[in-house]
Amino acid sequence: MNSTQYYFSFYSSFDMALSGILTEAEIAAGLQSCQAADSFDYKIFFVKVGLNSKSKDQLTKVFGILDQNRSGFIEEDELKLFLQNFSASARALTDAETKTFLAAGDSDGDGKIGVDGKTAFIKRSNICL
Repeated sequence: MNSTQYYFSFYSSFDMALSGILTEAEIAAGLQSCQAADSFDYKIFFVKVGLNSKSKDQLTKVFGILDQNRSGFIEEDELKLFLQNFSASARALTDAETKTFLAAGDSDGDGKIGVDGKTAFIKRSNICL
């Protein structure tokens, strides 16, 4: 897929649930930073899409979108499809990326990320690029 096709695909599948929180340009920048398998770095992604600068209320809304099964937690299978919440045409995370992401956000070792842990996790990911 060339870059023109990628951006057309991205914009045509932009998740309207995130549109009030993130801009299309922010999401495009985040997705572009991790197109290749095993290139996903949650810290870079959070900065590129601007999640690290959002309010706790906005992060709670994002958590609700990511928590596909509405369990109150983001589990490994939901993390694997994390990027697809930002664009339906985005790739799934590799097993290694998923496990690294989960380990970073799982504050109590229960194999899932709760809303409070997720918002604190995103805020801690504030890095300079």
